[in-house]
Amino acid sequence: MEIDIKAYLSDHHLTIYQVAKAGGYGYTTIHKSFNKPQSDATSLNLRDLQALARATESTMWEVLKDLETNYLED
Repeated sequence: MEIDIKAYLSDHHLTIYQVAKAGGYGYTTIHKSFNKPQSDATSLNLRDLQALARATESTMWEVLKDLETNYLED
């Protein structure tokens, strides 16, 4: 299963740049993470969830729940 991170960003009117800036990470770091091929073992890491949570002004658990509920692909 993969997470459709690009759909999540689009639905929340976010860009990778905004997520990187809100999370306090470099654009290249987040860009590489969001565009890498995903495996069942490595979809998103805690840094990515933290950056998304800060960008959406929510908690990491809310972001994770939203991703699992609405953005998982087979």
